Amino acid sequence: MQYRNNIKNGDQLSILGYGCMRYPQKGNSIDVERTIAQIHSAIERGVNYFDTAYIYGAGKSETILGTALSGGMREKVKIATKIPPFMVKKTSDLDKILDTQLSRLQTNYIDYYLIHMLNDTATWDRLKGLGILEWLKAKKEAGTLINVGFSYHGGRTEFLKVVDAHDWDFCQIQYNYLDEFNQATKNGMQYATEKGIPVVIMEPLRGGKIVTALPSGVQDLWQSAKPKRSVADWALRWVWNHPEPLTVLSGMNTEEQIDENIRIASEVKANDLSPEDLMLFQNARTILAQKIKVNCTACGYCLPCPSGVDIPTCFSTYNEKYTNPGRMPNMNYMMLTVASSS
Repeated sequence: MQYRNNIKNGDQLSILGYGCMRYPQKGNSIDVERTIAQIHSAIERGVNYFDTAYIYGAGKSETILGTALSGGMREKVKIATKIPPFMVKKTSDLDKILDTQLSRLQTNYIDYYLIHMLNDTATWDRLKGLGILEWLKAKKEAGTLINVGFSYHGGRTEFLKVVDAHDWDFCQIQYNYLDEFNQATKNGMQYATEKGIPVVIMEPLRGGKIVTALPSGVQDLWQSAKPKRSVADWALRWVWNHPEPLTVLSGMNTEEQIDENIRIASEVKANDLSPEDLMLFQNARTILAQKIKVNCTACGYCLPCPSGVDIPTCFSTYNEKYTNPGRMPNMNYMMLTVASSS
């Protein structure tokens, strides 16, 4: 495992971070035993940054991570979790949510605490009106919160405003070879870095969407590429080719994914891709951009839908219809939406 230095505090963070939103499933629920074994395996091989959130898995993500880190593992890692602004209606909600998180995680401090989906300055202004600045200062002085940042899913213009709105310890953005000029963008990432704000990357594979169900043109592109690498391998190397990211989160939920990602994180170097390599990504981006209709990562933040619609699955099967033509997209839509709702 390789590590990058957090210029704000000197933390040496594994360049591969563990995303805790997509734990392995067993039937209709999380496979707790397998999840804990996977987390322990990752820690033993050098992964030391774990990212979760108050709303992930309706709280189960934090609870399972806390269980996995009990018994001596907690001191070996940095925990990142998030507070959802939409659930903060009054000042007392801040303590209520944090206290719940500390209990779930079985810890008395959070290493990296994020304002979840802080996509505009209006939301930050509302939180400031509720006293969040004073609250954060008190929690940091008490050692309960070590670093404070925000995660972001909006556009570049508003991202720059949010970056400038506070003296942040770090930030977290979606970034992958399809989103180089979407959301916060490469320019936004560089802007934050130049201001001395470390950047954590999420969705390097767009929730797996740029690995699975690729159109034939992109499949052919990667299959003919040299050296021979998996699609995930190429996509992760593209992100790590940038020197700016402090760590890159991956929602690994199979042993094979963990093995592969740790291997890549042990050998990759910044600025190591050749001009020919980078042209492969440009060609793949061009093909995919023509096919994908909805830029959805299946994060599930739009759920629950008041009308009971499984929005991410609908978007996924809609995109699949154009990226992977044939009978399967229609069959998947029937199985995953219509059949499950009948």
